[in-house]
Amino acid sequence: MKRILRTLLAAIGVLGLVMVGAVVFVTTFFDPEDLKPRLVDVVRQHSGLELELEGPLAWSFYPRLGVSVESAEARLPSQPADDTPFAAFDHAEVSLALAPLLRGKIAIDGLTLDGLAFHLERDAEGRGNWETLIEHLEERGEEAEAVLAPASAGPNPDDSGGLAVALNIASVQVRDGRVRYRDAQAGRELAFEQVDISGSNVNPDSPFPLSASLQVAVENGAEAQAEGAAGLVSQVELETRVNLGLAEGRHVLSDLKLDTTTRLASDEEEEEAQEGRLSAKELVLDLAGGQIKSSGSQLELSLLHPRLGEKRLPLTLAFQLDANLQQDTARLREMELTGPDGLEASGNLAINELRQTPSYEGQLRLASLSLRPWLIRFQAMPTTASNQALSEVALASSVEGDLESLALDDLTLSLDGGTFNGHLAGRFDGSRLAADLKGDSLNLDDYLPPTNGPPMTASGRALIQSAAAQEETGGLVPAEWLGELVLDAHLVLGRLTFMEQTFENVELTLQGSDGRHRLAAFESDFHDGNLAASGELDAREMPLHWRLTPRVENVRLGSLLDSLSSEPAPLRGRLQGEGELESRGNSVAELKRALGGRLATRVAEGSIAGVNVSRELCTAAARLEGETPSREWRADTEFERAEASFRIREGVAESDDLLVTIPGVALDGEGQLDLASEQFDLKAAARFTDSVDAACEVNPRLVDVPFPVRCEGQLGGDSSEWCRFDREAFQDTLAGLLRREASQRAGEEVEKRLDDAVKELDERLGEGSGSELRDTLEGLFK
Repeated sequence: MKRILRTLLAAIGVLGLVMVGAVVFVTTFFDPEDLKPRLVDVVRQHSGLELELEGPLAWSFYPRLGVSVESAEARLPSQPADDTPFAAFDHAEVSLALAPLLRGKIAIDGLTLDGLAFHLERDAEGRGNWETLIEHLEERGEEAEAVLAPASAGPNPDDSGGLAVALNIASVQVRDGRVRYRDAQAGRELAFEQVDISGSNVNPDSPFPLSASLQVAVENGAEAQAEGAAGLVSQVELETRVNLGLAEGRHVLSDLKLDTTTRLASDEEEEEAQEGRLSAKELVLDLAGGQIKSSGSQLELSLLHPRLGEKRLPLTLAFQLDANLQQDTARLREMELTGPDGLEASGNLAINELRQTPSYEGQLRLASLSLRPWLIRFQAMPTTASNQALSEVALASSVEGDLESLALDDLTLSLDGGTFNGHLAGRFDGSRLAADLKGDSLNLDDYLPPTNGPPMTASGRALIQSAAAQEETGGLVPAEWLGELVLDAHLVLGRLTFMEQTFENVELTLQGSDGRHRLAAFESDFHDGNLAASGELDAREMPLHWRLTPRVENVRLGSLLDSLSSEPAPLRGRLQGEGELESRGNSVAELKRALGGRLATRVAEGSIAGVNVSRELCTAAARLEGETPSREWRADTEFERAEASFRIREGVAESDDLLVTIPGVALDGEGQLDLASEQFDLKAAARFTDSVDAACEVNPRLVDVPFPVRCEGQLGGDSSEWCRFDREAFQDTLAGLLRREASQRAGEEVEKRLDDAVKELDERLGEGSGSELRDTLEGLFK
């Protein structure tokens, strides 16, 4: 850009010099046409350009002395004659003030250029057509300075002969100019049309007012258009004061105001205009040193687009700029970004490799604000259980990145009362995510979709409802994204609330690449116990393959059940468990149907609330003997251990080793649960053991006699209908016991007594005692 600007300034300077020389020669030789060969030689000598003056040269005496040139073109050396000229103009005119001329001074009263045009190109190798001109100007630098020195220095008091040239132009007008720039390497074209420039009292040594307007059109190549990159059309207005500083190559623009109105170039319905204003107290373009400095700068934007909401989005960015074009670096200092809804951000950035692969580093601070109105504006606000979620967000961090990635180091993030510290990084295309964060608290439930169930009983359903809502948008997890994601995340939390459960001292590690993602570690304190898990998700092929190895240690079961229901916990104790699970799919239904693996659970030193199993069994045994127990019993059943293991195949969990050990009593059973249909079937039996005296005195014949119960139904149904005392199984058991005793005796008398005993048992159960026994046993298993 420095070289292009220098080229334009040099070209305009040469043209101005030609016009001044034309006036001098015209006043001397009278025939303007005789000046053409001389002008062509001067331009060729000092710039290398081949000038063609196609139109006539004319001059006037009153009211101003001047000369005009019609239709001129300038081509680069070795540029074909039929090629578009490097520079051209339709009309140029220079006029001299008559009064200073009578005093022996040349004062340019006006300079006008109509239809000034430049044609700039950069080839596929990155070389610009203007570079030949630059190289020639650099070679002829000293001579060019000698030629320009008299005009740029003003009158020479020591020169007693000839005319002194004072380069103080009362008026400079460039009208309807155009610059065409084509970059074959980047596949982009820029067109500067309707270029109008107006300056007054133009002087190389002192500031003068300058105004300009032009239209800028950015046209992308076919490849960029195929990728969806739209062109731009922008109307630009400039007001400033300029100190040219030609001798030093240091141009200063003060009180700068640059207004733009930009639209996307499209064949469709006209896009809404995006408005912007750049103002600066001072902008310094040091072309000799390759530096740009801006102080007191402010960029004001007014954006309107459907993706930004229905109303215009006003943004203001204040900054200071220091750029070194030779080192390809820039610094943005004292940045302050403000906007609606409490937006206040500040920081600074250092940018390297500006023209190749820009990268940046610096500091960023975002004052506390609510993200909710911004997400609503961008139509990205999720439905959350809490209407206060994302209402307090602030951050401070160092920033590092480039056009493809961003890293936040030394991050301090405040989120709705919680604070997180650490590192967060990723790529803008979503292919990489890295995090190492430590926080004090996070209520994840606030950010999940709300549930319709009662607040204290819906935690189990909340996750299912959330998962079902996610399925409607394409699955539980974004499989395609996970297939390309490189993931490395480590999270430490003092307190996490999820599904209305509290997890403390949480530590989570996730790692993955090439479609394989691992839950490397998960640990948490949970209801005075510990949870841990590891697992893997394989997204390299469909359906997704999941593996999970959970572990539970010393979790207080009563506390857990109390948190899941408003009713008192029916079971207490210390829960232990471990397993290995795997499944395939990307929906709840698929995962249920394909679930397989094993689970083993154990509850130690627990109790069953609201029922005393020993009392119920002892009462049933006493009534079978025709007695009534008189012992006082506790209201709950305390047991030594309860355990079961489950085998899971294709979504069906089976167990054949359910066991509960109570002093003097053992309860065992078997059953299965279909996770897809939620249908279950359980057969269990309670029996006295050899240590029955710990419970009560029982007829030895009833030791090891099972008291059976049958439970079946569907989860979510009426639990009062699930279980019943298995009367037929119990009668068959007792009948079998009596027959085994009778088989040890001989004779018809024994057989008769056996039949009478069985009959008597049936009569008792049918006449009311059997009903009492059923009620007692059913109460045992409720």
